[in-house]
Amino acid sequence: MQAEESLRILVGTEGDSFPLMEINAGEMMEDREKVFFGVRADSRIFDLYRTLLMEPEGPAARVQPARPAPIPATTRIRIVNFVLNSKTAAGDTLEDLVKDGVFETRFALHKGEDDLKKKWAQWRNMVNKQPIDDIRDYFGEKVALYFAWLGWYTYMLVPAAVAGLVIFLSGFSLFNASQISKEICEADDILLCPRGDHGRKYQRLSDTCVFAKLTHLFDNEGTVLFAIFMALWATVFLEIWKRQRARVVLHWDLYGWDEDQEEMALELINCPDYKLRPHQHSYLRSTAILTLCLLMICLMIGMAHVLVVYRVLAAALFNSALLFQEEQVTTAVVVTGALVHYVAILIMTKVNKRVALKLCDFEKPRTFSERESKFTVKFFTLQFFAHFSSLVYIAFILGRINGHPGKSVRLAGLWRLEECHLSGCMMDLFLQMAIIMGLKQTLSNCMEYLGPWLAHKCRLIRVKLGHASEDPELRDWRRNYLLNPVNTFSLFDEFMEMMIQYGFTTIFVAAFPLAPLLALFSNLVEIRLDAIKMVRLQRRLVPRKAKDIGTWLQVLETIGVLAVIANGMVIAFTSEFIPRMVYKYHYGPCRKGADPAVDCLTGYINHSLSVFHTKDFQDPIRIEGSENVTECRYRDYRNAQDYNLSEQFWVLLAIRLVFLILFEHVALCIKLIAAWFVPDVPQSVKNKVLEDKYRTLREKICSSRKSTDV
Repeated sequence: MQAEESLRILVGTEGDSFPLMEINAGEMMEDREKVFFGVRADSRIFDLYRTLLMEPEGPAARVQPARPAPIPATTRIRIVNFVLNSKTAAGDTLEDLVKDGVFETRFALHKGEDDLKKKWAQWRNMVNKQPIDDIRDYFGEKVALYFAWLGWYTYMLVPAAVAGLVIFLSGFSLFNASQISKEICEADDILLCPRGDHGRKYQRLSDTCVFAKLTHLFDNEGTVLFAIFMALWATVFLEIWKRQRARVVLHWDLYGWDEDQEEMALELINCPDYKLRPHQHSYLRSTAILTLCLLMICLMIGMAHVLVVYRVLAAALFNSALLFQEEQVTTAVVVTGALVHYVAILIMTKVNKRVALKLCDFEKPRTFSERESKFTVKFFTLQFFAHFSSLVYIAFILGRINGHPGKSVRLAGLWRLEECHLSGCMMDLFLQMAIIMGLKQTLSNCMEYLGPWLAHKCRLIRVKLGHASEDPELRDWRRNYLLNPVNTFSLFDEFMEMMIQYGFTTIFVAAFPLAPLLALFSNLVEIRLDAIKMVRLQRRLVPRKAKDIGTWLQVLETIGVLAVIANGMVIAFTSEFIPRMVYKYHYGPCRKGADPAVDCLTGYINHSLSVFHTKDFQDPIRIEGSENVTECRYRDYRNAQDYNLSEQFWVLLAIRLVFLILFEHVALCIKLIAAWFVPDVPQSVKNKVLEDKYRTLREKICSSRKSTDV
């Protein structure tokens, strides 16, 4: 079944047909395989639509013209699509007929898209400005706002990417000059305690020299400033986007548009006896939904624990099978763990979508827009835990509950829990972020493009092997039919993909300052990829009217707050920033005053490593090279006598907590000040709306006076 700019209008319930509900017979065409129905609706229904809303459709329609302006194609498709989704007199919808096999599908035709193909949907236009007004005229306001937001997000990523790159490259300037790296590279006489159960041997601290230098690239003094900068950036980005949105919707004459009014108008067009559905709230239903959501969140957290078990077992397997050298086992476990996490994300995405839909159906939202909003919140919440639960484990739990040499915590009493990388847990977090984000930006984008492209090409090949129609209109209908199908989630999935990417760009960015740069390159590709999919590879999306990006704005604001908390915790508990600063001013050679001849971090490595006496190992004979070794070192703050947590540990913990509170308060205050300093709506937009209200009131007063005089 094919739908043009206007489609058939269905009859109301109980045989009470609306006067304008006359079926305007379209065309029926068939070839050897398919029968196509082109259905049109009576044009008078669009006049009624304009009358019910009592507002102009175009940005230039401020004054009522002598002849009404033509209804845009996007509006015609939107109205008829709503009617097709409504029930017939028999109680069926078109979707029911599709399920019963009466029709195979329905779609709106791509017509007049050549201009968009040339100016927008081409890879060579990657750095060109997007024709937002043309996108709106063809796909509707909701799609146009998505691309306007994505374009602005990409533009704003430039300063964030430059700042992150500067922080990363600044580490290169200290690559060989860092006092900590020097001490590690020269520590040939310091032996680290064995980390695994198989192939146990002591390792020289100097063997970790390269990783120590690499860690300093993203774990340096600039990390704190970059985290605060990103908190400010996220706020400024959203505030300026709100201003951009206000200008765009004013230009489209949608500033005062009401979505509820639109949906009620469409209901009344389809059925004059439509009864208004009031807002309802059930505490029982909300409690049940909250309980189910918490159960799903627990499942997501359980998936993170499964990843922990995998990493523990993988470490034991890699050691026993001799697949890697002992110093490479941790890196191999981190890399394969990230791959397993990525596969788990792909699986849980499908599960989460089904669960979120079921929860929305159970909640019984009043309108489609309300259903979409509730689904957005539920699906994003589940997706957030699916994507970030393992990162939370690595950042704040990994290596912190393992005990100490000679008395290690074991999984099921058999396998030792996984340790952080020899150069610190920041390296684990950096690798996990780099692998997951890299895969999502490369592999996912490739599949997002190649999947529809290959599916479309296969359909075209099957048609060419058959026969080609001589009728140009039928050939055009078949061309549209052979494009990839779309559904209500087509645009939603694009938004969700960008929200998760935004989360990776801001949350834990202190551990991965290159995230904004990767996101920038990815978005330059994503804009054209989505454009090519929508114009060349997919059937035409049913236009949706909108004046903002809806619930996604609240999602972005929530991510901004979570980013402040997460980055503060990463700097406080995962990074070496706090221990370095405490040693520098409390324990180091500069505690009584700076000495130009001595680096203030001299002796930090020896201070940060605890001592373990090899005689306290349960089975010291099995350790390779243990004959002449009386003590080894490990990363922790414990006493050398009883291995209890030392005074330095508690001092550090107190300072970490104080720093976390100060960092979050300072960052949140900066966000609030920035939000106050940058108004959501430009003064020019406010003044324009004020002038329109003033002119309307003057016209009403003048017309009222004339009526009184008569």
